Amino acid sequence: MRASPVRGHVEVVCGPMFAGKTEELVRRVRRARLAGLDVEVVNHALDERRGPGQVASHSGLSLEARTASDVADLRALLAGRSPDIVAIDEAQFFGADVVALVDELAASGVTVLVAGLCVTFDGRSFEPLPTLMATAEVVTRLTAVCAVCGGEATFHQRVDARDPGDPLAPAEAHVGGIESYQARCRHHLTAR
Repeated sequence: MRASPVRGHVEVVCGPMFAGKTEELVRRVRRARLAGLDVEVVNHALDERRGPGQVASHSGLSLEARTASDVADLRALLAGRSPDIVAIDEAQFFGADVVALVDELAASGVTVLVAGLCVTFDGRSFEPLPTLMATAEVVTRLTAVCAVCGGEATFHQRVDARDPGDPLAPAEAHVGGIESYQARCRHHLTAR
């Protein structure tokens, strides 16, 4: 088993919806706190599925978190602080600007744990996760279980009644759960 870098690095946990990304983030945060490390947990303000101030998995695991609506908010939350670890959930919602912040934090000696979707509901790359994956020291790509065949699902697809032509249709604008999305394997992804 390879040793994980100790400080000043980036870890990305990614995959489709229902893969356990937030569960893995929660697990890593809890372990770090047991080790006595100072951890700042941040979630995007769009994700209020379990209420504000929470990072919560679909399985019910949760942690208290601070919320930010963009990278400027995230910078303000961290101003004057030097945590050992910054854990960012739903990183895809922060957009491309989060890449520079993650790089700055890692360069200053902070471990940055980023979790988010690396693929959109219609099977396309979902930035900024692919860029973060390319430069991270540790990448954990999780899969889900296909809702159709039970195979390995590397995608998810919208299954709610929204009109695909709806201007709110992009995944960035619609936060949901099992009522709106299903995990799908490559062979059962029909949204492409």
